[in-house]
Amino acid sequence: MIDAHELKKRDRYLNKLIAFQDTEPVKVITGIRRCGKSSLLKLMVQHLRERGISEEQIVEMNFESHAFKGMTSDMLYDYVKQRVIPQKRMYLFFDELQRIDAWEDAVNSFRVDFNCDIYITGSNAYLLSSEYSTYLSGRCVEIKMLPLSFCEFLYFHDFEIRQTQSALGSVRKQIYDKSGERYELREAFEAYLRFGGMPGIADIGLDQEKAMILLDGIYSTVVIRDILEREKRRGQQRITDPVLLRKIILFLADNIGSSVSIASIGNTLVNEGLLEDGKRKGAPSAHTVQAYVNALLESYFFYDIKRFDIKGKEYLRTLGKYYIVDIGLRNYLLGFRNRDSGHALENVVYFELLRRGYDVAIGKIDNAEVDFIATNANEKLYIQVTESMTSEDVRRRELAPLQKIRDNYKKLVLSLDTGLDTSYDGIQSWNVIEWLLSA
Repeated sequence: MIDAHELKKRDRYLNKLIAFQDTEPVKVITGIRRCGKSSLLKLMVQHLRERGISEEQIVEMNFESHAFKGMTSDMLYDYVKQRVIPQKRMYLFFDELQRIDAWEDAVNSFRVDFNCDIYITGSNAYLLSSEYSTYLSGRCVEIKMLPLSFCEFLYFHDFEIRQTQSALGSVRKQIYDKSGERYELREAFEAYLRFGGMPGIADIGLDQEKAMILLDGIYSTVVIRDILEREKRRGQQRITDPVLLRKIILFLADNIGSSVSIASIGNTLVNEGLLEDGKRKGAPSAHTVQAYVNALLESYFFYDIKRFDIKGKEYLRTLGKYYIVDIGLRNYLLGFRNRDSGHALENVVYFELLRRGYDVAIGKIDNAEVDFIATNANEKLYIQVTESMTSEDVRRRELAPLQKIRDNYKKLVLSLDTGLDTSYDGIQSWNVIEWLLSA
């Protein structure tokens, strides 16, 4: 077992947990497998120990462990009850709790029967489904966890950013590894775009072959445990074809940032000969494709994003887009390529906006599209993402939708190559790597 002192900090998430410590809501940490949820629980346990909470007050259970295989909710209740110390506050940590049938009964009983603070992780949104909400309506808080941001990637891989000043006074950022080797920022970012942000890659180093083995393990676990096995446990048996599931995964991975519909997924797979035509026996219906896509969303493998009509101020039912939770997983699925690196860049920006606490939509204005409208309690941002702003045609294309928007909220274009201008008629032009480091 990893010693908590060796764990890398994930302060963005840990601080949220600490903020809710000793409050009534059950703390539920959700996110794709291997994105760091178990480590976050260990960091929270370490925090409690440092604040003087004794070992006897902390109960930790990881339901991926063979030690708890076959445990029922009644057995879980008894296990915890035996460890409760009268007149002491207990801290209960349950990792991958969705593997226990009727776990809600036990958690609800802990809340009622014991003086306790409860922390749960789960790799599937089914954990927070309607059944769960009925039990704990208004009594749980969800901490949504994602793979590493670019800043976290640098920290996890022991890269350090240093600023150097040229003879002419301009400041330049460069990256140094722990042996003192120097790299350009762009090189480190390209490594991030290649390997992605799964924390486990930091343990094996930036070795492509080892990274692919690790990502293959994550992919297999998500597909088998969080989708196919879960369907068996739910008794619904809608998602039973691993081959079809993989085809849909490959389609969505290949089309991140593109407008797609459930019908277009089915039609494309038929046209490519990957599925039989609907008129023939055995071809999946739109309902089946939708069920498979929903399962991928529930397992946090893909995230969907809706369109918002900026003038009409309403969400539209028309085509949305999908983004993959980790760009390294996409490279594992499709191989490394540069032909759609613009969409990969969009993918990175989308998840960075989620990390920073924004609600994100695609913007529609007349017939033009704004890549992202990002809103939170304090601000609204309109964002375009492009590889380069050096070409006049690209500048015109990227700026045109933003120029149509008549309000005074901040408008940004993020690119890898900004050209010379830092703004165009009040629209800011940022280097995307600098923006990612500005959090």
